[in-house]
Amino acid sequence: MIIQRASCFHRALLTSLEKVGPRYFTAPAQTSAQPSTYRDYESRDIFDWDNLGFKLIQTDYMFMTRSSQNGNFEKGKLNPYGNIELSPSAGVLNYGQGLIEGTKAYRVDDGRIFLFRPQESGIRMQIGAKRMCMPSPSIQQFVDAVKLTTIANRRWIPPAGKGSLYIRPLLIGNGPILGIAPAPEYTFIVYACPVGNYLRNGTQPLTLYVEEEHHRASQGGAGGVKAITNYAPVIKAIQKAKERGYSDVLYLDSVNKKYIEEVSASNIFLVKGKNISTPVASGTILEGVTRKSIIDIAHDLGYQVEERLIEADELFSADEVFCTGTALGVAPVGSITYKNKRINYKVSSDLISAQLNSRLVAIQKGIIEDKRGWIIEIK
Repeated sequence: MIIQRASCFHRALLTSLEKVGPRYFTAPAQTSAQPSTYRDYESRDIFDWDNLGFKLIQTDYMFMTRSSQNGNFEKGKLNPYGNIELSPSAGVLNYGQGLIEGTKAYRVDDGRIFLFRPQESGIRMQIGAKRMCMPSPSIQQFVDAVKLTTIANRRWIPPAGKGSLYIRPLLIGNGPILGIAPAPEYTFIVYACPVGNYLRNGTQPLTLYVEEEHHRASQGGAGGVKAITNYAPVIKAIQKAKERGYSDVLYLDSVNKKYIEEVSASNIFLVKGKNISTPVASGTILEGVTRKSIIDIAHDLGYQVEERLIEADELFSADEVFCTGTALGVAPVGSITYKNKRINYKVSSDLISAQLNSRLVAIQKGIIEDKRGWIIEIK
């Protein structure tokens, strides 16, 4: 019966969306009939949410649109989640012309659904597209596509406290090209997946290894944008670290090889007394949305935050270290191994990172007032 209701809702949703026309990017307005329909289609009966983890789970729909000849994106539509067709000469396959983004939808205790700062991801995609010589959807198109994908897959949003719906926007050069040049056509895709803890060991502190041989990014490269080309090169370093029992890798700058930059897919913060420091984003470090949020929250709570060059030797004297990211959240670091020396850090519920995380989660869940307009409610 649940499957039948779901199928009916899918057909009704697609039919209504096909009628929207030029307003296609706008999420359907709330009506008196919708709440009961959605309640029939809720998430509690379709998955073992207590054992969610962070792995790919196929949901129902993905959003897709393509750019026209002038670089503007068409109205787009929802399609059943599935494979896409690409030419073997597609720019993304031959020259890595692609960008990824990540944001989350949360279900709160009263059943409402919130998005956290999707407009920041839209802005970052535009910045990345400019660097990669790609057209990009407008910020409004980006946010509306995220909303639409969330609504279509809302049964996959875990119950409050069980996880979130991770939303992955993609911008790829799908047009065929032989020489090194911008692709002639681009596709914008948004899909979603329910997730729990990013790390296999759940809430256990991170154990990091400082990588001195391989580098994540270099000056003048694309390390400061969320390009797909940033991630394959770090897989070797991650595998090596995990084989030795570490959670992840902390990278050094490629010029001086003495300044810390970021972890494979998250930003890093050091705490000394009441001062918080994080590596300055100067082209080789991705400015994470969670990073920006934590800096603002720290200021609100009266902490001094510095964005600066941080020498790896400062790891030895730090009182506390933590990492931030959309997938990761705010995660304490239990130890860092640098030059074959293991540095252990305090891990407890009264740390600054725990305080910052508590405030962030309270904002995301609507428990405390959102004074900056970070939260978008899905209706």
